[in-house]
Amino acid sequence: MAERIVLAYSGGLDTSVAIRWLAEQYQAEVVAVTLDLGQGKPLDAMRDRALAAGAVRCHVLDVREELARDYVLPALKANALYEERYPMATALGRPLIAKKLVEIAHIERAVAVAHGATGRDNDQIRLEVLVSSIDASLRVVAPARLRGLSRADKIAYAIEHGIPVRATPGSPYSVDSNLWGRSITGGVLVDPWQEAPEEIYALTKSPADTPMQPAYVEMAFERGLPAAINGVPMSFTEIVESLTTIAGAHSVGRIDMVENRLVGVKLREIYEAPAAVVLHMAHKELESFVMSTALHRFKQQVATQYADIVYNGLWFTPFREALDAFVERVQERVTGTIRLKLFKGDCHVVGRQSPFALDDRVAAVDNTDELVPVR
Repeated sequence: MAERIVLAYSGGLDTSVAIRWLAEQYQAEVVAVTLDLGQGKPLDAMRDRALAAGAVRCHVLDVREELARDYVLPALKANALYEERYPMATALGRPLIAKKLVEIAHIERAVAVAHGATGRDNDQIRLEVLVSSIDASLRVVAPARLRGLSRADKIAYAIEHGIPVRATPGSPYSVDSNLWGRSITGGVLVDPWQEAPEEIYALTKSPADTPMQPAYVEMAFERGLPAAINGVPMSFTEIVESLTTIAGAHSVGRIDMVENRLVGVKLREIYEAPAAVVLHMAHKELESFVMSTALHRFKQQVATQYADIVYNGLWFTPFREALDAFVERVQERVTGTIRLKLFKGDCHVVGRQSPFALDDRVAAVDNTDELVPVR
């Protein structure tokens, strides 16, 4: 019986090409794993494409609720923004992908797992560290890095072998998305001087096409958990979906940054994260409203540490678990409502209220465990 390799299959160029290459190079059966992280791609089509590319089987799993509950929400409570800007939609999905890869590898009795990350990609480190943290006995194979092919070479390889992919030499963008946001690289974006073209955006309207009147959003939290929009109670995933629509319609959520990558280079990337931008701003403002000065400043340090943990692929560590315990403890007072104004790509706080507000109406004592709520 041939050995099996479990591949994280995104349906993109790198992983589609990887199926054929892994089967040929290792004389192995390739089992694809596709996760619905809220990226909006049809699952049946993904399965068909994996099988057409040469996979012997394709597991398709809906993990949207798990991503939101176990990864995105803890990061939001921690105010984890990498380099104070990036909400880390891609990075937060990687621990869950690694977890599911290992689970499927055990079910399939595979000897290795594989991914499509390249030598310049953060994910080559993230996924390998994360998988090893769960099961160090599994080998991790990176076809894109081992082969060293350029994007144009991979497109040519796919065409030559009849592998169905969407990327073409005329459309060289690489996109990763989930319910928390999108990341876009490639094409003209490799030049940090060039303005990002409107064609790359999918979640946000151009500022020129947004309404001439602002929108107001009242974001309510209960113990750090987003609970309602404009007085309407919703689940966390419903809130994310609603804010993506509302904020995106006002061009809120575009992030254009050159970031410090894990592999030691600086690289420009475009992010779209309407819901994340609004929620992070609201949550941070509410924390500053209800926390003492010393606690709030220390929490800001924790936010930086937490973001680095997520970005560096160190989710499955005692350090992250310890920070989670601290974050949960300080969320006990993070209850209230933040009012935000959205207009032409801008989002800022215009109102705040909380029963635990530490303003001049509150008689606060030095011990933050004995805060007096506003009556």
